[in-house]
Amino acid sequence: MDDLRRELNVLAGLSAAPATSFSPVQAQKFFFLCDKEQAAALGGELFNFDAYDYGPFDREVYRMLEKLEHDGYVRIVNPESRYRRYQLTDEGFERGRRQLAKLNGELQGWLEQTSRWVQSLSFGQLVEAIYNKYPQMKKNSVYRFAQG
Repeated sequence: MDDLRRELNVLAGLSAAPATSFSPVQAQKFFFLCDKEQAAALGGELFNFDAYDYGPFDREVYRMLEKLEHDGYVRIVNPESRYRRYQLTDEGFERGRRQLAKLNGELQGWLEQTSRWVQSLSFGQLVEAIYNKYPQMKKNSVYRFAQG
């Protein structure tokens, strides 16, 4: 997938649920789900995920978000902290919504629903939900499931 197409699809995905921001784990898992469940509709996979410490991970997700920050489309809140958040700027939101509008209605709905779902879960809930649906992604995990 060419860089511009990936960039536009990332912005569309981030803009699907307005006025939100993503933690690092939410961004990783959201784009993993996009690749696993909507790659064909998006014109191909956006990233190349591997099983890592907390499930599917591709460092390129962070590189893309940093590029989008450099281009003025994303704001990284608390960039030096492990509690960083990725949030669209007004310009990034507008560009993302224009791209989102070009996608078919079913895909738009899926992106909106999945974005909200990913952001509604705690770190542990999200990691466990991904492991339950994609058990192959926990093979290198350091995460320990909650007891109960």
